[in-house]
Amino acid sequence: MNFSTRTAYHLSRRLPIFYGWVIVGCAGCAAFVRQGAAVATLSVFVTPMSDEFGWSRTEFSGAVSLGGLLAALTAPAIGVLADRRGSGMILSVAALVLGTAALALSQTNSLIWFYIAFCIARMTFASPFDIGISSAVAQWFVRLRGQAMSYINVVFSISLAMMPVIAYTAMSAGDWRDGWLTIAIVVFTIGVAPNLLLLARRPEDIGLTPDPESARLPVDPENAAAPIIEPSFTRAQALRTPALWFIMGFTVFIFPVQAGISLHQIPHLVERGLSPLVAVSAVSSQSIVGAVSGVAFGLFARRYSARLGLCIGALAMSMSALVLLNVDHAWQAFAATSLFGFGIAGILTLLPVIWAEYYGRANFGAIRGVTLPVQVLAQASGPLIAGVLRDWHNDYSLSLSLFAGFAIAAAGLAFLARPPHSVGDTP
Repeated sequence: MNFSTRTAYHLSRRLPIFYGWVIVGCAGCAAFVRQGAAVATLSVFVTPMSDEFGWSRTEFSGAVSLGGLLAALTAPAIGVLADRRGSGMILSVAALVLGTAALALSQTNSLIWFYIAFCIARMTFASPFDIGISSAVAQWFVRLRGQAMSYINVVFSISLAMMPVIAYTAMSAGDWRDGWLTIAIVVFTIGVAPNLLLLARRPEDIGLTPDPESARLPVDPENAAAPIIEPSFTRAQALRTPALWFIMGFTVFIFPVQAGISLHQIPHLVERGLSPLVAVSAVSSQSIVGAVSGVAFGLFARRYSARLGLCIGALAMSMSALVLLNVDHAWQAFAATSLFGFGIAGILTLLPVIWAEYYGRANFGAIRGVTLPVQVLAQASGPLIAGVLRDWHNDYSLSLSLFAGFAIAAAGLAFLARPPHSVGDTP
């Protein structure tokens, strides 16, 4: 029994709450600092860094795409490691690496330096953080999984609102280098210790079971909760189910929209004549909407289904792209970013939920390890698509129109992703 497991064992017997909520807190710390490498945070740096070094939007966007490629290559190994060793070490090391990369970004003096530092930061964002956070929550919750993930999304949304503002405020007091330095300090301060010291792999490791709260609910013979029956697919069995390929298709279409709009929405709003302060405020406000929406999506999935929630989220993102396409006034910018925040909250809350609901906890990391690269590569393509089309057409109209269509296609694929009926169900 390692140090964090021993600590969790003793604390779980002294705390008045289920220790799984401590796990949610640890994962929430990781989710907060993870946004230091989010494309929404990077978008604050696009104009000042490009102006200083003379980089095109395509050159700038390429770092996001290359970092995503590195994440895709590392994801399978990290997924297996999460199943075997748990998420604590993965998340604490990821925070150390991200903080160091942010320090390096503050010293950028060339495009190559920027690519090396940001690719490392983006790799940790898209692979260790993603797998570590979702695995931690999936292992500790079954019935309450959607609710637990919605709390992670609240933290994610708060951070996504705060990180661009933190960077922008530091830049206003100094320059863009101070923005990266401040992000590094935040990452080191919040991201390392909780996951290193408190995060246990599974409730069974410390003598607990998932969702003990459900066992303490009043028993109503007419409406009693059904016993928890978890699916348990191996990676090979999951790959033979149609649902897995429909969900992966969903990620192929939706994540270019998420990443492409996130990186380029501030430059787009400024190019449409809005002030940088209005643009940053609008982008930050989407995270407030996302925080509330994530909780609502978690409750929706518990009552209805994660699959339908993903459909709704994708359609909201399509509407956001269409509003952004014709934005001329501040209220339109806030409307577009609110729709975007609503949609991405549903997707980020429910995507880990649907993987765990469909395929179980036993091999969650391994299954995410082989499906995440597809998601990451799709995510990496979005900023590059937007950057290339903007440089070619001199505005973002083509990429926004394309992204609106992508999101509609994603909604259709999510609707088709019905639960696998049995282990070994074949296409």
